[in-house]
Amino acid sequence: MRLVLASASPARLAVLRAAGLDPVVRVSDVDEDALLGAIPDAPPAEKVTTLAGAKATTVARAPDGAAEETVVIGCDSMLLIDGELVGKPHDVDTARTRWKAMAGRSGELVTGHAVLHVVDGEIERVAEGHAATTVRFGTPTDAELEAYLATGEPLVVAGAFTLDGLGGWFVDGIDGDPSNVIGISLPLVRRLLGALGISPTDLWTTPRAPSPPDYPRGHGSH
Repeated sequence: MRLVLASASPARLAVLRAAGLDPVVRVSDVDEDALLGAIPDAPPAEKVTTLAGAKATTVARAPDGAAEETVVIGCDSMLLIDGELVGKPHDVDTARTRWKAMAGRSGELVTGHAVLHVVDGEIERVAEGHAATTVRFGTPTDAELEAYLATGEPLVVAGAFTLDGLGGWFVDGIDGDPSNVIGISLPLVRRLLGALGISPTDLWTTPRAPSPPDYPRGHGSH
């Protein structure tokens, strides 16, 4: 069974690889602004899940010459703060303004997920859902914030921060699933796969058990 990740996010890919999967990456050309513009009054969870479903469906329907049974995973993350759902800031001024507003406060990272089971080029089954994790932001100094902005990282990620990158220095803590903050919730994906009759272990590449550390014999060596 082939696995396809409908996302260009290197962080999502890294999470899946660390969890024993090796997906093929296919990026959709979904017009996110147009799609969100069509559902302006939808709740935040519905917005991100709609985007995730559109990305996964677009990739699943694109001919790529592969005939084998396929699972396609699509995700979309945004930060909910002060009742506003925000995505990637794209420019330094927007990222700076967002950080000034969220420093020392909490927001909710909401990620929509869509898992599609494709057989013979046809979408047979779909499972969708969302995960939300509370993020407690630190308060970087002005110099730290400018240094972070200069890296370019916060411009291209939802909410203008990362947990697993440079932004991790400025996150005081989270309440909930850490993988969701990175961009793909492993517990939720497992449940969605289960709804399709698939286990994540069915998709594992050949796992290798890590070698035990070469500790000196002594306390706790039995």
